[in-house]
Amino acid sequence: MKRSPTFFSRLTTHSLLTAIVFISIFTMAVRVPASADTWWHLRSGQYIIENQTIFSADPFSHTREGQLWMYPKLGQVFWYGLYAVGGWATVALAVALLATVAFWLVWQQIEANVFVGAFSMALGAIVSSVIWAARPQMFSFVLTALVAYLLHRFKRHNGNLLPWIPLIMALRVNIHGGFAIGFMLMLAYLVGEVINNITSYKDAPVVNWGRLKYLILVIIISVAAATINPHTWRMLFYPFQTVGISALRDFIAEWQSPNFHQPHAQPFILMLLLILVSVARTNRQVDWTDLVLVALWAGWALFAARNIAVFGLVTTPILAGYADLTWTEQWQTWGYTKVPFSTAAIARPKSKIQNLKSKINWVLLTLIIVAALIKISIPLRSDINLEVEQESLPYYAVEFVKNERPPGPMFNSYNWGGYLIFKLWPDYLVYIDGRTDLYDDFFVRRFLTVMAAGDGWEQILTDDGINLIFIESDSTLAKFLRHNPAWTELYRDKMAVVFGRVAPLP
Repeated sequence: MKRSPTFFSRLTTHSLLTAIVFISIFTMAVRVPASADTWWHLRSGQYIIENQTIFSADPFSHTREGQLWMYPKLGQVFWYGLYAVGGWATVALAVALLATVAFWLVWQQIEANVFVGAFSMALGAIVSSVIWAARPQMFSFVLTALVAYLLHRFKRHNGNLLPWIPLIMALRVNIHGGFAIGFMLMLAYLVGEVINNITSYKDAPVVNWGRLKYLILVIIISVAAATINPHTWRMLFYPFQTVGISALRDFIAEWQSPNFHQPHAQPFILMLLLILVSVARTNRQVDWTDLVLVALWAGWALFAARNIAVFGLVTTPILAGYADLTWTEQWQTWGYTKVPFSTAAIARPKSKIQNLKSKINWVLLTLIIVAALIKISIPLRSDINLEVEQESLPYYAVEFVKNERPPGPMFNSYNWGGYLIFKLWPDYLVYIDGRTDLYDDFFVRRFLTVMAAGDGWEQILTDDGINLIFIESDSTLAKFLRHNPAWTELYRDKMAVVFGRVAPLP
């Protein structure tokens, strides 16, 4: 009589490796979730919930108070709701869950053996992890993965795009300004498949001309769907508004080209080089759609570091596919009929050996889960989050302002604007913050003139009625203010300094 498999015989090496991949991604994504911009997102979400309205006029900055602010706001409501319910622990777990779901969708696109796929997933996750924080762009990240998955199914398995992609675009345009990424993915597939048809590409599935007409229809419907928002058709031009602020590329790190001397940018260049090597070494013709996707997102990532995350998300299946082909072809060139680490090369063990291996796999998985839980528990602690806040943000300077209440209006550091909105609003409105769509190029350059103590900086502060300055202790402006008789130093620590005007302006 044939014995049914035991519980322990169900965990194969492949299943264990798959579990390790997703446990690792989730564990890596559980971190102290607040970035510089998280704070103003939380305050905006709180404002919406408390006032029960999706507001359009800016309430947080005295330099832009009442001005139209078109930023999509549903994501902010979600993050503040989580923060209000469970604090930073709930927010951190949500960030990790979203990152893991995104890469689960990537995993569904990988057509390679599990070892190559697992390596590609790990590298792609590391590359994209630079943006994993409690910001609405995490929803954009997941929806990007979903659109990429649907397009993959459309090309390789005749999957449908309607009504899903238009619905995604209608949701996305109300969550984050990155909705343009969805259109870029669809256009990349359209261009790639047109070239595949023209060149009579045969080595992979090609979308025929009839299906390409269907894709064009989906794009048109998606454009219409993207107008379903409080600002209707004007939101279609919203992404160009921010990109057009040239001062951001001169001043904000995430809008600048990546600095490969910094560790967080190095996995990106490694992944790009591995893709190029894998494509060059394979004997198969390269799919034009894959080439367009790699070229598009490599170009954007080299243009602005913030786009590295999308590169890691979109190109992981491409790396896995070509690396698997290259690996297989190389071993076959050497005369091997069974390729190491491939599924075909792994002989099915006898029952007793299989049961023993499965038990060992379960022990390993248990140890990995325990280690992951220990690591995960650290960023969930409220004291750890407070410690990070105190070490990385002007916590004590804010406490001074809250207690002493010096007269405003306030001029502040750009990097701390979001934090000050969360901590000091409505008592103090900020001068500038990370809402790049709200401050035009002229204003940002004017702000930079003051921070550098450039020509006319004193007059700018006077024209704007500034009585309070909250900036970095080692900044150029701080050095000038310490020797300026019109200003007095009210507070200073190693991170922040607060100046007040000796004779406040009315």
